[in-house]
Parts: sequence; structure tokens; C-alpha cells
Amino acid sequence: MQLHFSPSMRSITISSSNGFSALMKIKVAARHISYRTLFHTILILAFLLPFVFILTALVTLEGVNKCSSFDCLGRRLGPRLLGRVDDSGRLVRDFYKILNEVKTGEIPPDLNLPDSFDQLVADMKNNQYDANTFALMLRGMMEKFEREIRESKFAELMNKHFAASSIPKGIHCLSLRLTDEYSSNAHARKQLPPPELLPLLSDNSYHHFILSTDNILAASVVVTSTVQSSLNPEKIVFHVITDKKTYAGMHSWFALNPANPAIVEVKGVHQFDWLTRENVPVLEAVENQNGIRNYYHGNHVAGANLSDTNPRKFASKLQARSPKYISLLNHLRIYIPELFPNLEKVVFLDDDVVIQRDLSPLWEIDLQGKVNGAVETCRGDDEWVMSKRFRNYFNFSHPLIAKNLDPDECAWAYGMNIFDLRAWRKTNIRETYHSWLRENLKSNLTMWKLGTLPPALIAFKGHVHPIDPSWHMLGLGYQNNTNVEHVKKAAVIHYNGQSKPWLQIGFEHLRPFWTKYVNYSNDFVRTCHILES
Repeated sequence: MQLHFSPSMRSITISSSNGFSALMKIKVAARHISYRTLFHTILILAFLLPFVFILTALVTLEGVNKCSSFDCLGRRLGPRLLGRVDDSGRLVRDFYKILNEVKTGEIPPDLNLPDSFDQLVADMKNNQYDANTFALMLRGMMEKFEREIRESKFAELMNKHFAASSIPKGIHCLSLRLTDEYSSNAHARKQLPPPELLPLLSDNSYHHFILSTDNILAASVVVTSTVQSSLNPEKIVFHVITDKKTYAGMHSWFALNPANPAIVEVKGVHQFDWLTRENVPVLEAVENQNGIRNYYHGNHVAGANLSDTNPRKFASKLQARSPKYISLLNHLRIYIPELFPNLEKVVFLDDDVVIQRDLSPLWEIDLQGKVNGAVETCRGDDEWVMSKRFRNYFNFSHPLIAKNLDPDECAWAYGMNIFDLRAWRKTNIRETYHSWLRENLKSNLTMWKLGTLPPALIAFKGHVHPIDPSWHMLGLGYQNNTNVEHVKKAAVIHYNGQSKPWLQIGFEHLRPFWTKYVNYSNDFVRTCHILES
């Protein structure tokens, strides 16, 4: 700052060396002001000038020196002189700028990242970090927590997959004890059904249900819920098919716990003369080929690049590798016309369903010459469950798939299906099923991954008649947000997915719809500590 007195002492000019040539100019009229007054004025100005200098320096450092006029400077300095400055906007902009700078930079490997927000605040106070270091620390912490959350999610999915693939101790115990009972108790070995009821097994005036499973407790729930929900239970015939190791236990259960007045037949796959290697060569290959067995029973994480996928896709891949998909029991539904040559119309049920309504009207549905009455899964209120099209099941980058299938074609559900066996026997559905299974094996499972539904979608193409979705509600085994009110109204609810109601990972609010049909007073159930929860 400099003071310039004119030779005549008529004016005083205050100038600055930082670009402002004339900050203040005072004209003095000799006739109206004394030297004494001038002296006091100079003293006051000398007192104020340091403050003006400091404010000017601050403004200049902040980039306000672009102002080209005294008016601009006044607008900048005025609020400061009056103590009404709000720097929050500028601070936010500066922080955004710093964050953008560190967003693309490398985080130093030796940077010691805090484990919590409190530790970050403490480190800031102790080490006096600048804004750049703080931003780097913040970014490093966020990336670290994201990695840990991602790893935890994948670990959770793996644990859930193992839980879903394993047999609960109580259910394993139930099977063993009932098998032992079969060998020691004549009542457990009695003929099912009694000899006088055998003709009803092929009587088409009855409602025939087919259930293929090795889970005794699940089978009991399906049969019990069907009988209790029926208006005419005396017209029900159940054909329960199981494997050789479970046959004795399954037979014992239904012999000791008859589903009167319904009729129950229990047969093992070894008791069907038609099921020979000559008739099911592809399935024999599926079960015994080492590469296939390793895919379904091997290490499901080894060699997987988890960085290239997300938890949802990973969960889908794990579900597709469930060992049940290479089980003969899971493929048996494609042989129903051959296994039951005298039946004309049947309802096939999965073992993870519960029947809540009388199903006899299903036999009255006109399938219009089609083979399979099923609920379509490409439309509905629940977008997560009812949004399945062919693109969700097949690899359309494979030339055979791209050539023969439409990715937008609507899928349908297994689990509760009406099969017109007379119409089925006139088709080549089984041969088509086998043919596509062979092609998928040749391509090392690159055409599809998920079990029995994809080849069935192809084999039944053009043979499906859509039925009302209220007959079959899906997703209770993987959709935690399932609408409970909708569940109550559905005729058949299906716990498809990993979270089966008999597992610890089942959804608590959906389990009661299943457990209400478990006989917890049964001695075998109590002995095996299968407790209501």
C-alpha cells in the first residue's frame, strides 16, 4: 500500500501494487478542512490499511484476483467485513475436486487403512492428514469393505449350497430307523396296497398322482396335504417311486402310517422291468461319466473366477450344479407313459410341494390335445420368479441352440403337471429328450447347465397347454419376499430353490405352510429329533 500526496495537498491517493491502481482517492479542500483534521484522518487510515491489505491478500489467494473492478472487489470483501461468509459451497466443490483426483490414482501399497470410522477420525487428528491423504484413506477403506462384503457373500452362497445339497441328520436318521423297522417288523413289510385294492392302481376313474423322491419326510407331507385338502380323498391313488436304498424305509413309513382313505403304492426303480440300460442309455452316461460326476460332485469353487461374476449369477451356477440333477429319480418323469402303461391321465408332483386345495378339477381341464398342462413362468406379479424365458436356461451363443430355439419363448414349470398319457404316447417326446441330452454331453454341458427342465422345455415344445397360475405358486425356496397372502390362496405351493422347508436355511415365515402337515407325534419323528420350529 502507498500514499501519494498531491503537491498542492489538495488530494491523497491510496494505491496498491497488486493490480488495483487506485483503491481510494481523497480530495481535500483547503478552505474546509484543517491540517489537524487531515492528521487524524491519516491516523485512522493507517489503522485500517493493514486490515484492508490482509483481506485483499486472502481474496487474491482464493483466485478472486480475476476481478477487474473495485465494484467486484467490494462484492467480495463486503460480506467478509460484515462477518456473513458461507464457505460450505466452496469447501464441497474443493472436496469433489480432490475426490475426482484420487478416484483414478493408485492407492499406495504401504498405506495403513483404518478398520473403522472412529479409527479414521483418530488417525486424522493424530497425523494431521491433508485433504488428499484423507480422500485416499476413504477410498481405500471403501474398496476394502466392498471386497470383504463380496467375499462374505460368496462364502455365504457356498455354505448355503452345501447345506442344500446335504441330508439333515434327522431325515437321515428317519430313513435308517424305518429301514431297520422294515427288516424287523412284519407290519412294516405288508403289501401296499392290500391285494384286494391292486386293480385300483390302473383304474382311470380314480385320480392318480405320481411322486418320485428319496425323501421320506417330504413324501409324507405331499401325500398328507393332498389327502387332507381333497373333497374326495377316497378317489386318490398315489404312486410313490423311490430308489433302491430308500425303498425299505419309504415302504415302512406308508405301511405304518396309511393315508386312508387314499391308496398309496410304493415302488423302487429296481422294481420297474422297463428301466434297463437299453432304455435309458443317456441317463446311464450322465450318472457314470467321470467328467459329469466331477462337475456336480466336485469342488464348485476351484478354477472359478469370482471377480468376473456377481453373487446372483454365482448362486444360479451353484444351484445348477446340485447333484440331484444327475439322479435317475429326477429324470424319471420323462418315462411316465412307459412306467404306467395302463394310465391315461396323471398329475405329477415334486417332493417339495404342499397341496392346499382340492386338485380333482385338474382332471376336468381340457388340454386341447396337448400333453403337458403346466403354469407358464414368463408372466406374473412376481418379476423375480415369474420372468423365465428360454434365454434364462440356454446358452444362445451355441449354434445348435441359436438355430433351433427362440430366446423369448415362454418357459413353464415342473413340480405340478397334468400329463395326458394317451396324447404323450403318440409323440416322440422321450426320443427328443434323449437326443438333446446326448448333444449337451457332447458339448461338455455348454448348451445348458440346469438339470432336467431345459431338455424338457425342448422335448415338450408344442405340447404344453398353459393352466391358471393360481394352481401352482413357485419360488418359496429362493424368494424371501414371497407374498404370504398369495401363498394362502394358491392350490399348490412349491419350495423350488435351495431353501427347502426341512432345512435350517428354509425361510422361517414360509416354513409353517409345510410343517403343519408333519406328524410330530410320530414315534420315529420324535426319536430322530425332527422338531417343529
